Parts: sequence; C-alpha cells; structure tokens
Amino acid sequence: MIITLEPDAPTAQLLDAIGQMVRQHEGIELRTYEFVGTTQKVTEIHLIGNTRSVPTEPFEALPGVRHVVRVSVRYRLISRQPGVETAVGFTYNDVHFDESSVHLFAGLCAVDTREHAGEMMRALARNGLHTTRMGVYKPRTSPYDFQGLGTPCLPWLFELAGENGIKVMAIEVCDARHIEEVLTALEQAGAPTGVMLQIGARNAQNYELLKQAGQQRTLPVLFKRGMGLTIEESLNACEYIASEGNTNIVYCLRGVKSHLSEPHRNLVDFAHVPVIRSLTRLPVCIDPSHSVGRLSRAPDGLLDIFHAVGQGVICGASMVLVEFHPHPLAARCDAHQALSLDLLPRLMAYVERVRRAYEEVREIAAS
Repeated sequence: MIITLEPDAPTAQLLDAIGQMVRQHEGIELRTYEFVGTTQKVTEIHLIGNTRSVPTEPFEALPGVRHVVRVSVRYRLISRQPGVETAVGFTYNDVHFDESSVHLFAGLCAVDTREHAGEMMRALARNGLHTTRMGVYKPRTSPYDFQGLGTPCLPWLFELAGENGIKVMAIEVCDARHIEEVLTALEQAGAPTGVMLQIGARNAQNYELLKQAGQQRTLPVLFKRGMGLTIEESLNACEYIASEGNTNIVYCLRGVKSHLSEPHRNLVDFAHVPVIRSLTRLPVCIDPSHSVGRLSRAPDGLLDIFHAVGQGVICGASMVLVEFHPHPLAARCDAHQALSLDLLPRLMAYVERVRRAYEEVREIAAS
C-alpha cells in the first residue's frame, strides 16, 4: 500500500498519525520516500507486508493525504501512481531530466584516444550541447575486441569535459569497482563535469551491480533494458536500483534480440516508450544506434537511425543516446553505426522538429 501526501502536508505529524494506525496491524513495516523533481516534490509512505486486511479509508480521511493505493506491481518505487500525469523527474548538475524536454547524449561508443574525445566534445560545445556519452569500460562479445581505455582515461576525459562545458556524461560501468573508480576520479578532478552511470543491456540483471549503483546517491543511473528481457523483467531489475536508495533513474530502450530484426541489429522497441511512461515515473531514453546498428538510408534519404530517433521522440522520449565519432572509419568499437560530426547539427534539428510535432499533437489530443 502506498500513501501519497499533498506537497504542503505536515509530514512529521502525518507520519506519527499513520504510524499509530499501522501499529494496529502486525507484520507491517512503514517506509518513507521523497521524490524531488524539477517542479514538484512527492512524499510517499509505503506500507510493506501483507496489507490485504488493512483498510484504506482511515488513511484517506487524514488531512494532507492526497490518495492511497494498493500496489499491484512489484516495482513499487519506480511505478507511476494513479493521478500522477507527469513524471517527477530529477535535476542533476543543473540539467533537468523530466518529460518537458529532450536531451541528446551524443558521443563516442568507446573512448579510443584523447584527440578523438577532444574533437567530439569541441563539436558538442560548438553546437550548444552539454550532454554526451563516453564509453570507458566496454563489455564486448569477443574477449579479443577493444574493451575501452578504462580508468586511466578518466582524468583527462573529465578535464576535456570541463573545458567544453559538458554537464553530464553517460559512462557505462560493468563492475562495482568501476563505480568507485568513477567517483574517485571525479572527486580528484574537482568535479568539472557530472556523470550518469550507465547499466548496459548485458548487465541488466546483474543484481549486485544494480544494488551498488543504487547504494550511491551521488550519480544518477541510466538503466538499459536487457536485449532479451520482457518489460516486466526489466522493470523489476530497475527496481533493484531504487530499492537501495537511488531513485534518480532514466530507463532506456535499446532494441531487443529477435530473428525478425534483420536487416537491423535489433528489433526497435520504441513503441514501448509510452508503455514505460505509463507504468513508471521515470524519464525514458532511446538508443537508436544499438537498435539499428547500421548507417543505411531509406528511400527518402534519411538514415534509418534518424527514423528510429523520430519513432522514440514522437512517442515522448526525453533522452536520446546516439553514437558519433570524429573519424568513424577509425573507431575501434561499432564503427559501422557511428555518425560523423557533420550530421550532429542535422540530428539536433531533426530532434527539435519531431519534439515540436509531438507537443503539437499532444495539445490537439488534450483539447
């Protein structure tokens, strides 16, 4: 059972009153959670245990209680409660992650040289972008493929980010020690930028890693749906992060494995953007690079990757994770899907127009 309070409710007094009611029922534990977003704060009191015999009416009658719901899903912390029309979201390093805008995280699949990282970030700065993706630790299918530069590149990577006004950088972590290495390097560099920890599709059910990502409260987390997981399985996995205390999470769709996906790398699952938005309170990201996996063009001249981006943005996605490289043919990871820098302003313009179309259509539907 979840009791949601009004934003201006006297939390301490309500906690005391609810606690007294809860003590009348054996085996019920009370936990309080606060979700602080860009425009609102939501306080929830969760009753953990067998609450079937616990009536909702006494809680609903308390002044300051907005609503009381019986939870039917196991991912209670990330789920969207009835009556909540917009995701609460969160703010990190002055960047707002909610449903009001779209953030383009363009960057290197794998950081291969300082020069390439510098070229990429300077291009972002020229185009007014403050968010990027930079692969430092790269899990690969073959043990002989390039695995990323690892921890040694973090100091100069953070330095370059600070020089170019990058506020948030998505970095995939594959092990709990990577989290500590990122936190330590960021602190030693003086925090010139921010980091969003990325949990990749291969680690979507690495529960110990998910717990570690949730136990630290400093960095937000980008959780990618596992390439073979159902929505239910992936949301329960995502709940591991929230259950450990970190609710600043973005959920990412990146395509799923299927023999029906050819000629694309994965079956594009961006039609699930509104599904995830309906089921959860989380901002939703799309990863067209790993979904499409190639630079083929449609008859209209647009890259398939552009069309995939459009599919997600028109559904209300609020973040796009896409691979670029200053010299794609020289990329040591996924060169066949990396966009060249001349396409960056075109993609930005495309995202802006599709987002505008989404907002116009949303207004029409609401009228």
